Amino acid sequence: MIIRWHGHACFEIANDITVVTDPHDGRSIGIKPPQVKADLALVSHDHFDHNSVKTVSKATTKIISSPGKYEKFGIKVRGILAYHDNAGGERRGEITIFNFNINNINFCHLSDLGHIPTSKQIEDIGDVDILFVPIGDVFTIGAQDAWKTIKLLKPKVAIPMHYRVGGLSLSIQPLDPFLTNADKVEKVGNEIDFEPEDIPEQFEVWVFSL
Repeated sequence: MIIRWHGHACFEIANDITVVTDPHDGRSIGIKPPQVKADLALVSHDHFDHNSVKTVSKATTKIISSPGKYEKFGIKVRGILAYHDNAGGERRGEITIFNFNINNINFCHLSDLGHIPTSKQIEDIGDVDILFVPIGDVFTIGAQDAWKTIKLLKPKVAIPMHYRVGGLSLSIQPLDPFLTNADKVEKVGNEIDFEPEDIPEQFEVWVFSL
């Protein structure tokens, strides 16, 4: 199985089936566009830096873009309603948190989460092996609330996303404030190829690069 980062909140998770989360078109946010075609695209909300399905689509691509329970290509997906801000969506609207299982690994993509998850959301998310968590503040939770969220969800691996990188045209915070509280960090480059047995027993942060 491969996880590859395409910048911002866009990840490619590929086994026999390729899942792409929150695709962007690159040009609109100042970084390279994703170079992947999805079997399944998960779109958490209808903002330009998360919903460029046409960038990653092929004729057979399936799209999930709302809360609910789904099964596509044998992959079970649960979408959980959450908010883009800490005011119940009044400022930036709703998002969908996605929990999906591939090869017996539970992934959770928090998208542009703008608040610490509620107890009901934590219950609905369930067990998490690998957590994609925004850390850039401004439009999402920042480093401090990201760590609070990690402690609540108890993943085995946390992958930071939605932070400032070179060329990005969005004014959000960089990676370093998040890493100050990390005990074990693995810098994996642009992608990591792993099997379920490679998931660490002790919590780690995996940092990707473009």
